[in-house]
Amino acid sequence: MTTTKKKIIGSEEWCKLGKLGIPAIKARVDSGAKTSTIHAYNIRPYQKDAVKWVSFEIHPLQNDRKTIIRCDAKVVDRRDIKSSSGAVERRYVIKTLLTMGKFRWDVELTLTNRDSMGYRMLLGREAMKGRLIVDPAEKFIMGGLNKEAIKKLYVNINKPASGLKIALLASNPKLYSNQRIIEAGEQRGHNMSFLNIKQCYMKVNAEAPEIHNRGGKIISGLNAIVPRIKPAITFYGAALTRHFESIGVKTINTAQAITQSRDKLFSLQLLQQSGIEIPTTGFASSPIDTDDLINMVGGAPLIVKLLEGTQGTGVVLAETKKAAESVINAFKSLKANLLVQEFIKESGGEDIRCFVVNGRVVGSMKRTAAAGEFRANVHKGASVESIKITPEERKIAVKAAKVMGLDVAGVDIIRSNKGPLLLEVNSSPGLEGIEEATGKDIAREIIIAIEKKCNWKIKS
Repeated sequence: MTTTKKKIIGSEEWCKLGKLGIPAIKARVDSGAKTSTIHAYNIRPYQKDAVKWVSFEIHPLQNDRKTIIRCDAKVVDRRDIKSSSGAVERRYVIKTLLTMGKFRWDVELTLTNRDSMGYRMLLGREAMKGRLIVDPAEKFIMGGLNKEAIKKLYVNINKPASGLKIALLASNPKLYSNQRIIEAGEQRGHNMSFLNIKQCYMKVNAEAPEIHNRGGKIISGLNAIVPRIKPAITFYGAALTRHFESIGVKTINTAQAITQSRDKLFSLQLLQQSGIEIPTTGFASSPIDTDDLINMVGGAPLIVKLLEGTQGTGVVLAETKKAAESVINAFKSLKANLLVQEFIKESGGEDIRCFVVNGRVVGSMKRTAAAGEFRANVHKGASVESIKITPEERKIAVKAAKVMGLDVAGVDIIRSNKGPLLLEVNSSPGLEGIEEATGKDIAREIIIAIEKKCNWKIKS
C-alpha cells in the first residue's frame, strides 16, 4: 500500500471492538510498541470444541472501574512480551475486529492488566503497518466522543443494581482495599454502601435489637457486611459485627474469628494445637527471668513483639543477647505483655502472603523487606511480586484460615531450613499489594464468597 492511501490518525483515537462487545475504548497510539494490548483481568483459558479460548473481563473506560464487560475470544498465540519497564510477561494473544471511524480491520491484541496505566488499550505498529500514519500533534482525527455519547453507548451495560444489599464496615472509605471491594460488588450488580464503624451504635434489646447510623438512621435491609476493622478499634468493631450477626445479617468474617485472629498469643496457640508449624515462641508478662526467656527460643538473634502491636509496629529485631535483654527490659518497664520469637535468618527478609477466600488460595505474593528492614517490618516499603507456592504452603494457608474460622484471610508464611513456618493470620488483609503483584481481581473473589453465603446467583 502506498503512503497516499494510508490514513492519518492522532496520538489518541476512539475504537470499537464489536466482536468483544466493547462499543467504545480510547486507545493510545504508540508506534514505538510492536504489539497492541488491551486491558484484561480474570483471564481464564478454556477449551471449546477442542479449540483454545480465553475469557476475561475489562474496564473499558479510563478512571471507571464500575463499568465492566466480560469477553470471550479464541487464543491465537501465547507470547513473551517485554513491557516499557523491561519486565517480561507471558500473555495470551487474541485476534478481533477493530473499527476506527469508517475503517475496519482485524488486529491482534495481547491481554494484560493495565489498571495502573492511563489507557485501557494500546495500538502498536503491527496493527498500523500499511494502513495508518500517526500525527502525534493531533487527537481523535477519526472521530471524538463526549461524555453524553459514551453514556448512551454503555447504557445497556451499566444497569441499575438489582443484587444483594452489602455494607462495608470500616473506618476509611478512601483506602484502596475498601474502594476495590465496593467497586467489585457494584460490578456484580449489588447495592454497596460504606458504614463508618465509629458512626454506628447499637440498641441491645431482646425483642427489637437495632443498629443506628449517624443522625439516628436505623440500618435495615442489609443482606451482608464486609467487616474491615483496624486493630485500634477491634473491640468495638467486633461488637458491632456481632450485633449484625444477631439480627440475621451475613458477615464474611465472624466477630469471633476476627477477635481470636487479633489475639497474637491465642491465635498461635490455636495454630500450634492444630499441628501447624510456627517459629519457636515465648510469651511473658513483664518477665523476671529474661535469660531463660531468651534461651527458650534459641537465643539471639530473636524478634521481640508487643502483644498489641500490628503491621510491624511494636516489633524489634535484637541481634545480640545484650540487645535482647535491653529491649525486653524496656518493654518490662511498660508492664507490657510480649512475645519473643526465633529469628529465621535464612528467609533473607522475605515472607509469603497467601490470600485465602472461602477455603481456597486465590493469590500469593512474595514480599521482600526494604533495605535496613527485616521480615517483621516487611510492610514498610517492601517490594512485592507474584509467586507460585508449594502444595505444602497452600495446604498450610488453607488450614490456618480454617483454624481461625476466617473465610477471608491473609496468611503469612516464611520459608526456613525446617520447611514452611506460619507467622500470622490477618483477618483484614490489604488488597493493593496482592492485586498489583498477581494482576488478579481479589476483591471480586470476596464478593463471590459473600454471594455463596447468601445463596445468591448472578443473573445472566
